[in-house]
Amino acid sequence: MTNELIDGVAIKELKRIADERGYVMEILRCDDENFNKFGQSYITTCYPGVVKGWHYHKKQTDFFVCVKGMIKVVLYDKRENSLTKGKINEFFTGEQNPVLIKVPPLVLHGFKTIGSEMAIVLNHPTLPYNHKSPDEYKLPYNASDIPYNWEIKMG
Repeated sequence: MTNELIDGVAIKELKRIADERGYVMEILRCDDENFNKFGQSYITTCYPGVVKGWHYHKKQTDFFVCVKGMIKVVLYDKRENSLTKGKINEFFTGEQNPVLIKVPPLVLHGFKTIGSEMAIVLNHPTLPYNHKSPDEYKLPYNASDIPYNWEIKMG
């Protein structure tokens, strides 16, 4: 693992503005430094202990944030001509650490719900989902050519 971000990956720490009514949290704005374009918004859920990964996109960039629960997000750079080829980024994000993660095309990514409740992830990809020809390419969570183990790291 490395603290160096994979080339093209960006992190935006999110800030809650709270008062006695609750809070508001801006996630993605069209004037953000790393904003590309809007394709669609959707949510996905994940039960505790489940790994959703690996997958990547050839065209779209993902901008996602865990808005409920906590997840471990893992990115792997397998791009042949990348300056960060072979790098892994690991993030622990959700209600206790809200961040927006930008994942560029061809970077493998996945996440695992950590904790005891279902996680809800909000994604704003740069392209709408094409049901006839999806820009989504999947590998098994335990793919042997990805040097990552999803098990909890005790220590």
